[in-house]
Amino acid sequence: MPIVVERRGATVALVDVDDSGAPRDDRASTLTTEAELPRLIAEREAEHPRWVWTDTARWYPPLLAAGVRVERCHDLRLVDRLLAGIQGRAPRTDWGAPAAARQRHGDTLFDLDSDLHSDLTSDPASHADSGAPRSDSGQDAPLAPPAATYRAQLAAIAAHATARDLTLLSAAESAGALAAAEMTHVGLPWSESDHDALLTAVLGPRPPVGGRPSRLDELAAEVTQRLGVGPVALDSPTDLIRALRRAGLEVATTQQRELQRLAHPAIAPLLQYKSLARLWTANGWAWLDEWVHDGRFRPVFLPAGASSGRWASDGGGALQLPRQVRPAVRADEGWMLVVADAAQLEPRILAALSGDEAMARAGAGVDLYTGMVERGVVDTREHAKLGMLGAMYGGTTGESARVLPRLARSFPAAIAFVEAAARTGERGGSVTTHLGRTSPPPSAQWLDRQSLAAAEGASEAMRRAARTDARSWGRFTRNFVVQGTAAEWALAWLAGVRRRLWAAQDGPLERQPHLAFFLHDELVVHTPAHRVPDVESALREAAAEAGRIVFGATPVTFPVTVAAVERYSDAK
Repeated sequence: MPIVVERRGATVALVDVDDSGAPRDDRASTLTTEAELPRLIAEREAEHPRWVWTDTARWYPPLLAAGVRVERCHDLRLVDRLLAGIQGRAPRTDWGAPAAARQRHGDTLFDLDSDLHSDLTSDPASHADSGAPRSDSGQDAPLAPPAATYRAQLAAIAAHATARDLTLLSAAESAGALAAAEMTHVGLPWSESDHDALLTAVLGPRPPVGGRPSRLDELAAEVTQRLGVGPVALDSPTDLIRALRRAGLEVATTQQRELQRLAHPAIAPLLQYKSLARLWTANGWAWLDEWVHDGRFRPVFLPAGASSGRWASDGGGALQLPRQVRPAVRADEGWMLVVADAAQLEPRILAALSGDEAMARAGAGVDLYTGMVERGVVDTREHAKLGMLGAMYGGTTGESARVLPRLARSFPAAIAFVEAAARTGERGGSVTTHLGRTSPPPSAQWLDRQSLAAAEGASEAMRRAARTDARSWGRFTRNFVVQGTAAEWALAWLAGVRRRLWAAQDGPLERQPHLAFFLHDELVVHTPAHRVPDVESALREAAAEAGRIVFGATPVTFPVTVAAVERYSDAK
C-alpha cells in the first residue's frame, strides 16, 4: 500500500493512493506538521506501507533522529534519475536542498507486491506520458505534486519493454537510499585516540595549524639531498618531473608505477613521502576533527552517485578509506564488526550477463581466478586477474593484453559480450545494465569531433584523435554494463541484509545488529558479539538471494568471505 508524503505549505500531507498512484476516494489525506510527522509515520508503519516521497535524504534523517524507522519507500528523485537516462533527458534537480547540507551537522523488499504489481499490467495509455516534464528553455518545469509524479513514474515504468526489471531496480534504489540514511545515522565506530596514535607513529607529533608533520620535512630533505639538483617542490608534479629529469631520470609522470621502475636512491624516500602526504591531507588530523565525533564516522553516502549506479560520498572520502587508517575502525566493547566481501564480483557478473557456462564453472569455488588456473586457462592467478581486468576495462597493453587471447578462447561468450558493448560505445551508442540502467551519451563535442573526422578533407591528425576518442568511450561502455550490473547485485545484497536484520530487530537501531558501512562489494555490520552467527548467516544468505533476484536461474555463484573482527583492518 503506497502512502505519499508531500508538503503543502506549512503542513505535510499523508496521501493514501491506490496501485496506480491515484488518491483513494475512501480515505482523506491526513494533514500534520513536521514536528508531528514522526509519530504519524510510526503509527502507519504498522500497516507495512511503501512510503512515497521526493527524496529519502530529505525525509528520512529527521525520522531516524526521532527514533522512527521505515521498512520500504519509493524515492522519486532516484527513480527520476533512472527514467531520465532511459528517456534521454536530464534528470530533475529541484527536489530540495542538497542532501549533504541536511545530513552533515514481507519476504523481500523486491517483491512485486500489490502496490507495484499493477505497474506491470495496467494500460500505459491511462497514465501520464512522462515522469518529469521540462520547459522549452530546458529548465525544470514546475514540480508536480509528489502523488502526480509517482503516477507518472509508474506509467513510464509500465510502458518500458522490461518493466519488471525496471520495477525491481526502482525498488532496489529506494531500499539503498534507506540503508544509506541509516548508516549515516548510526555511523561507523571509530577510535579517535587510535587514529591519532597511528598518525603520530608515521608522521610525528601533530603539527601546529599551518605547519606540516616533521616526518614529511625529513623525507623532503632526504629526497632533495639524494637528487642533488637543488630545492625540489615535491608536491608539484611539474616541478618534481623537472627535478627528476635534471637528475638524469627520464619520466613522463609522477605516478607510483612509473617511479617504481626507476633505480635511484631518491626514489624510495620519494614514494614514502607521497604515501604519507596523501595520508596527511586525506585522513590526517584535520579530517579526524571534521568527520569523527562521539566515536563515530558519519559519511554522507550518495546512492547512485555515479552514472553506473555505483555509490559516491559527499565529503569524508568514505569510498576511498585507505587501509592505513582502518585500524582505527574499532567495534564498541562487547560488539564486533562483521565484514563481508563479495569474491571477484565483477568477473562473476560478466559470466552471468553473458551466459558463459565455462566461466561459470571456473567460478564454482570461492576463488574464480584460482579456478581459471586449475582449468588450464592461464598459468597463474595473477595472470587471470590481469586478463579479466583488461577484458572489463579495455586493457590493450602489457600483461593483460597478452593474456586476453587465452581468455577469449576459453570464455568466448564473456569476451564477446564486453567487446560488443565497447563497439556500441565507439559508435556513440548507449548500453544498458542487466536491469535497465542506461549509459549516458557522449558529449556534443565528442559527436562533433567524430563527425568532422568522417567528413571529406579531414586531416589524418583529426582522424587519429577521433579514433582515440572512440576507443576511450568504448572502454567506458565496456565497463558500464559490468560495473553497473555489479552495482545492482550489490544493492540487492545490501537490501537483503537490511531486510534480514530488520526481521530480527528487538529495539532501537543503534542497539541491535545494523549496517554500518558499504563499499561497492563490501558490507560491514556492527553487532553485539552474541549475534555474530546470525549476522554471518544473513550476509551469506542475502548474497545467494541477490544472484537469484537479479539474474533468475543462473549457474553463476556469488560467494562472499565473512570475518568477525574487532578492528576493520583485521578482516583482510
